[in-house]
Amino acid sequence: MKLKLKLKLKKICNRVVGASSLAAFALMTPLCSAKAEVIGSVDTAFILIGPDHKILVEAYDDPKVDGVTCYISRAKTGGIKGAVGLAEDKAEASIACRQVGVIGFKKPMPQQEEVFNERLSVLFKKLRVVRVVDVKRNALVYLTYSDRLINGSPQNSVTAVAVDKGTPIPVK
Repeated sequence: MKLKLKLKLKKICNRVVGASSLAAFALMTPLCSAKAEVIGSVDTAFILIGPDHKILVEAYDDPKVDGVTCYISRAKTGGIKGAVGLAEDKAEASIACRQVGVIGFKKPMPQQEEVFNERLSVLFKKLRVVRVVDVKRNALVYLTYSDRLINGSPQNSVTAVAVDKGTPIPVK
């Protein structure tokens, strides 16, 4: 009986908090430059009021390289603070970039540039993805890490996408 009541209460709270987080999300969306598509998620901790803590799996298409998508898994803080966008998410993230279509380049690219970033807290922390061109091996290397206004985290993850030798990567 208590479990049913607890689950019902959680659903009601998620709806209320979800509505307020939707308003916060609408206000913050123009501030975020990353365009993530949530592919899936798993709950890692039950939270009575607000959404559970979870691990998100998001897909980011490289805006300058056709046919490459990066998949990032990262922790997402739940609860009331997480629902309204005031929680600071963990710095840990994992990345895997893959060829998902014919690879094509829109124009020459810099040797290294930030491709995506997403806020992990209201003001001070961001998850970043940097693309580095490995000209010698004709590969695209993607690095993810987080930083803060004052200090960042050394935790990082790297992946690479090999490009067919018949398609040289145009570098500025």
